[in-house]
Amino acid sequence: MTGADGGDDRDGRTPAERRIPGPRAAADDRAFLPPADVPPAAAHVPEALPHRVLKSLLGAWALAACSAEETAAVEKHLTGCARCADEALRLRDAVGLLHSDGTLDLDPMLRSRVLEGCLGRRPARIPVPDWAAPYDAETARLDALLRDIGDSEWHAPVRLKWFEDDRQVNRRTTVAGVISHLMAVDGLVSRALGLDDPLGSGDTPLSPTERTESYWSAARRPPTRTVREPWRDQSHALVRTVSFAGRGVAELSVPYGGFALPLHDSLLERAFECWVHGEDIAEAVDYPYEPPAAAHLNRMIDLAARLLPATLAGRRRAGLAAPARQLVSAGAPGRSLHLEVEGRGGGDWYIALDSPAALGSPDHTVAQVALDGVEFCRLVAGHVPPVEAAAGQEGDREAIRDVLFAAASLSRL
Repeated sequence: MTGADGGDDRDGRTPAERRIPGPRAAADDRAFLPPADVPPAAAHVPEALPHRVLKSLLGAWALAACSAEETAAVEKHLTGCARCADEALRLRDAVGLLHSDGTLDLDPMLRSRVLEGCLGRRPARIPVPDWAAPYDAETARLDALLRDIGDSEWHAPVRLKWFEDDRQVNRRTTVAGVISHLMAVDGLVSRALGLDDPLGSGDTPLSPTERTESYWSAARRPPTRTVREPWRDQSHALVRTVSFAGRGVAELSVPYGGFALPLHDSLLERAFECWVHGEDIAEAVDYPYEPPAAAHLNRMIDLAARLLPATLAGRRRAGLAAPARQLVSAGAPGRSLHLEVEGRGGGDWYIALDSPAALGSPDHTVAQVALDGVEFCRLVAGHVPPVEAAAGQEGDREAIRDVLFAAASLSRL
């Protein structure tokens, strides 16, 4: 320390004369270091190391475990040896992966989760029916998304969209609210199969919208991530039940209030809803989410195309579409619209325009609409306005408008 009057230190040197020693070298580095009292210019410079020795030091260099002289020799060598430079770069990248902020300890609950997952799977010897495969795939994809999101993201706002009376409406909920909505509507399939209904066994509504509103209003508090397990168990039970039931169950009627679908179409419709709301959730939590497999998407498009004639007839009765132009007997071909779907899941469909009982035919086409498969599904989901959906239109403009708006009216909460 310096005296109070700024004089000499205790060893007789002024502060400017003191020398601060450098860090002490490792014991095995002493052979390369000059004595402390020898000036740097007089230090001994080791001879150049051979290539094989320098190559053997690359691992230690990447771990910063070389002495100062070895480090200098290796780095000088790397400027002139491309092969060693490439190897050194790979070793440095590998060392970077080892320096993780996360713990390397295994999650203590990992074993129980693995066992639960194994025991929860249906035996591989019981195949899922081909017509139930889209529902099985879409519920599994959505479950994988839900597994990856954090606790707070279950409360992220989600805006559900659909069409009513030719206008787009929406309803604000959360990620957990979307899953409870899916579970409430899937309960219609559960009831048809004799399984437990999440709304209970009493006089519950059959309309999907009424069931959802009833389920949301009955909850004492907003839904949380705890809804994932009952939804997951319900979807597993549905797949397991139809897998064991055999072929006859595919035609079982599932009532939706104002209409009914056979079970094979009902599960396809539920797969479609699962994908659409999976995209809603993924958008809310900024998570990538792909469309369904092409074969499954094709079936979803086919279901919507088959429902369009009856939907168009219902809109006519409500005064929302132009009247039919031809009287067509059951099974006879009438005017048709050619729906050309491109891209993933694409194909050609001929939509009967004048009667739900008529047959669409390429020989009686009065209009054509071309659009992408995913875009068509988003139109059916009520996420795309009808006036913006079609990429190509040709022919009867009135028929094109009626079919596009009928497609959007297939959507609902």
